[in-house]
Formats: sequence, C-alpha cells, structure tokens
Amino acid sequence: MFGRAPKKSDNTKYYEILGVSKTASQEDLKKAYRKAAIKNHPDKGGDPEKFKEIAQAYEVLSDPEKREIYDQYGEDALKEGMGGGGGGHDPFDIFQSFFGGNPFGGGGSSRGRRQRRGEDVIHPLKVSLEELYNGTSKKLSLSRNVICSKCKGKGSKSGASMTCAGCQGSGMKISIRHLGPSMIQQMQHPCNECKGTGETINDKDRCPQCKGEKVMQEKKVLEVVVEKGMQNGQKITFPGEADEAVMLISFLGIFAYIQTLSQVILSLSYKRRSIPSSRERVMICLWSIPVSLTEALCGFQFVLTHLDNRQLLIKSNPGEVVKPDQYKAINDEGLPMYQRPFMKGKLYIHFTVDFPESLNPDQCKALETVLPPRTSAQLTDMELDECEETTLHNVNIEEEMKRKQAHAHEAYDEDEDMHGGAPRVQCAQQ
Repeated sequence: MFGRAPKKSDNTKYYEILGVSKTASQEDLKKAYRKAAIKNHPDKGGDPEKFKEIAQAYEVLSDPEKREIYDQYGEDALKEGMGGGGGGHDPFDIFQSFFGGNPFGGGGSSRGRRQRRGEDVIHPLKVSLEELYNGTSKKLSLSRNVICSKCKGKGSKSGASMTCAGCQGSGMKISIRHLGPSMIQQMQHPCNECKGTGETINDKDRCPQCKGEKVMQEKKVLEVVVEKGMQNGQKITFPGEADEAVMLISFLGIFAYIQTLSQVILSLSYKRRSIPSSRERVMICLWSIPVSLTEALCGFQFVLTHLDNRQLLIKSNPGEVVKPDQYKAINDEGLPMYQRPFMKGKLYIHFTVDFPESLNPDQCKALETVLPPRTSAQLTDMELDECEETTLHNVNIEEEMKRKQAHAHEAYDEDEDMHGGAPRVQCAQQ
C-alpha cells in the first residue's frame, strides 16, 4: 500500500520574499539575500520578523534538496519534516556565516558588540630556582585601558560622531616633501586631528567620563600560578586581560564599531642571583661542587640542602677517585616534570678539584711512596748538559689569546692604511 503524497501548498512565498523568480540561479539568490539582509538587519533599524523571514527563505532556496521539495509541495511539506525542516536555524547565525561575522557589531537582542583580537601584551615574570622547583603563586598588578562604561566606547553622550575633515575619515594623511629639482617624497602618517581614528567628536557632546577618549584606565591584579616543573621562557596566558579598544570599520558603506580584546602573556624568566656559597646551585638541576684533592682521592661526604629544603647526603664510594670536571647524577631528584609533579628528572653534580698551590720536598717524597711511579724518562748527565734550561710561569691563556687577537687586528689595519686598501699581491699575465 502506497503512502499518500503530501498536499501541495504555497511554493512562491520564499521567492517573493527575496524578490527573485523561480528560475533564479544560486548566484542570483546570494545577491538578493545580501541586499535584503543588510537592508532589514535589526542593528540597522530593520524589522526583526522580516529579517527572520529573509534568512528562512535563503536557507531553503540555497539548499538544492530543500528547494526541490519546496518547488513541488510548498512550505507545508518542509514543516512536516521532508528535507529536514525549513526554519530551525538562528537567522543571525545564517547572516554571520554568510558574511563571515556580523559587520554591524551587533546581531540582534541576543548578541553584543563584535569582538576582534587586538595586540597582545607580553610581560616578563622573574622566578627563582626554588619557585620553579616547588611551584608558587604570584600577584601581578597592571594598568590597562577598558571601554568606557558610560558611553560604551562611542566617546560622545549622544553616540554620534563626525567624519574627520582633516583626513576625510581615512585616519591617515599624506605629506609631500621636496627633496630637490623634480624630486618629491610622499609620506603617510596618522592624522593628528583625529589621532588616526577617522572621526571627531563635538566638544559639547564629549562623554563626561572618558572625555571623548572612549576608554578609561583601570588597575588590574592578576593571580599567576607558577606550576611545578615550568621551564625558563614558558608562557602563561590571560585572555582578554590586556587593553580594550574600539575601532570604526566600514562594511559596504555602513560604519560600525568593533570592540578589540587582547591578552596578557607572561613569559617566565629565571632570576639569577649572587652565589653566597661555593656549593650553591648555579642553574636548574645542575650543582657545582668543589672538593679538595684529598677528598677527590680518598673519598668525601657532605650534606646538600635541596631546593625544597630536604637534606641530601652526598658521598663517594670507597676507593673511588673523582676527576676534575667530572659529572655525576642522582635519579629522581631533578626538576619536576610539568603537569606531572611527582615525576622528576636527574639532579646533575659537577665536581671541580681544588689542587694545592705548592708542595714541600717532604710532601713530595711522601706522595711518591703511595702514588704510581713517574712515567717520564730519566735523563743522563750528558743529555742534560746538551739541553737549554727553561723556566715555567703561570699565565691566563684566555687573556693572552685576546691580547694577541687585538694586536693582530691593529697590525692589519695599519697595513691597510699604508697600502690604501689596494691588493698587495698581483699575478703576472702573459
């Protein structure tokens, strides 16, 4: 048994609303909807019900399946469920999806001013090693511009503004500078009459709260949570907490106010400080430990106060020799992993060996009895007589190399001046 075909109803209403024929192409529908939607938009003083009908008509006719059902059976068939319905979408959502956003900054009673991202503000936040290791909470006080609550960012009591006569509303001026005969230079700069906004406000109509500036200064205190394991240079973001501003844009000849919001970005910066102790940590998870020559050869043990004030016993194994600039590591005592504070990396220890300045002959003989024998060859008296005797002295090799490099540059510059910069070596050509 076959089902009964749906009863035919009005199938011309949607075409009449958009002002197009039943044979209109998709391009004709787009043009008609654009014109009718802008003309009847509520933010421009249009009728909200008429605007809703326009959106509903375009939603149906722009969908080939729904349009075919509508052309055959009319509006009632769509309402009964064929083709997925014909009026379930928000007309302002359709308008925004068509235009890429509401150009009037509104969008009906359920919407406010359109918002755009402004320029972000980046603040450095200095933190210590202990704060990165243990986590902390800090308060950051800042001043920012917020849109005036009295005039809603219009700058005037009436909400009206005038096009700047100096720049004709462009916000920019072009100045011409004469550089010489038949030579000029054009330079573009913000208009000083309207401060680049393209509009001016009558003095008597200025908002008494913001004095026509559209924004007010506000002090803001941010609660910053530095989590365990955060790294040097890591960023913490506070959306919408930087300066607010309004800007005037033109869309199809219609001017609208757009609100811009920006975010505060805090960049963590490791706060270096003076080193009060030779066993103080010098960077994250790397401590420099000086030991004496006796400790390096015969063993050592000492207590290290960690970043969370725990006492760690550091000691060498029996018979172990610590070499200069040697590194060792302790597992699970390093920096906590970000967002996994119970998991820690390695704590690295860098050993430096303090050698004595000199030894007397008795100390040398005592050491020779316990240390491995010398590897240098013993020379005969005849061989020694044939050698020229020299004297060793201490030297800072880094300073010596810097001095030699500076001297070489001076000699090169003098040579260049004497020869006038010309090549000093030429090849003979046949």
